[in-house]
Amino acid sequence: MKNIPKSRLRKLRTWKPGDKAFQLISSGKNNESISLIDLASNDYLGLSQDPRLIEAAHKTMLSEGVGSGGSRLVTGSRPIHDRLEKELGQWLGVERVLLFPSGFQANLAAVCALANRKTLVITDKLIHHSLLVGIKASGAKIKRYAHNNINDLERLLQNSVLEEPNQTPLVITESLFSMEGTSPDIKKIARLCENYQARLLVDEAHALGVLGSQGRGLCHGTSKGITMISGTFGKAFGSGGAFLATNNTFGEHVLQTSGAFRYTTALAPPLASATLEALRLLKSNPQKGQRLQEESMIWRSEFAKQGWNCPRAIGPIISLKLGSDEQALKKQYELEEHGLLTIAIRPPTVPEGTSRLRLIVRSNLPKNTLQKLLFHLGEKQ
Repeated sequence: MKNIPKSRLRKLRTWKPGDKAFQLISSGKNNESISLIDLASNDYLGLSQDPRLIEAAHKTMLSEGVGSGGSRLVTGSRPIHDRLEKELGQWLGVERVLLFPSGFQANLAAVCALANRKTLVITDKLIHHSLLVGIKASGAKIKRYAHNNINDLERLLQNSVLEEPNQTPLVITESLFSMEGTSPDIKKIARLCENYQARLLVDEAHALGVLGSQGRGLCHGTSKGITMISGTFGKAFGSGGAFLATNNTFGEHVLQTSGAFRYTTALAPPLASATLEALRLLKSNPQKGQRLQEESMIWRSEFAKQGWNCPRAIGPIISLKLGSDEQALKKQYELEEHGLLTIAIRPPTVPEGTSRLRLIVRSNLPKNTLQKLLFHLGEKQ
């Protein structure tokens, strides 16, 4: 932080409704403002500002109110919840879907439903904090394998069979890692779990709408080996809330035992309505995610030409590692000066020495955004 002027740290960002940018408002006397192209949001397909989602939410708000007023098992359930769960389940090809107000709650519920103090949980080293909180809440033991390393995962599964032959281990991974932008081979992991009789929980939060067949995530088409999927609506769906997708047996288990589901106010009906509209838009335009993947590959190729070593990936998250906190912050502020909003990701979110810019390729970015970014980013030093 020592190389960053303190005046920069007093600037406030406010969202500019209806725009693809944020405003950067100076705390100085003149309060000058500039528009920034948003390269940090998870609104991958730009649906949060789609008038069809806004209209769907508005209609439901007028008829149902803003909030649900209670938990799903008391007075919080609405017909829109049932419709969303049914259509989402059909789209994903699963028997049961349960809605949650947030992805954090969904992940907490998923882990606690699949693990207890006798369970060995084997996780990718880089899983999301919410999953780690779930493991801690369950009381389970944890072992981590190297990021996206199938061989290391199999080694731990083999050891678990030898050490605790009567227990069922739980494997946890993400299908698109939020800070790296990388993806594992879900089908291989599912086969391993099936072979070693392990349960598998996959967090598809960042992949849904973008990766997999028709944007249905990397788990779609893998009929065996996957026990439960978690996902969110606040990213590619442009709305809010989350869900768990599983079979009828585990779905009923979550319904009957999960405090994270039973004792929380149900997802706001307007958000459920906007999400259902987003789902129908994705079904009617199934190539939206594929086109975003193709654009992401162009971005990676252009970064490589300037010496930036991006992790090999196919999704819209691009991680440019700079090393120190100071380097990442300095580059963030340089880009802001030229109208580009990026966020320096620093410890504890990422390991020491790996501070980075996390760039997001989105469907509704202004034309020539990549060219502008490359020019002001410069070559990797």
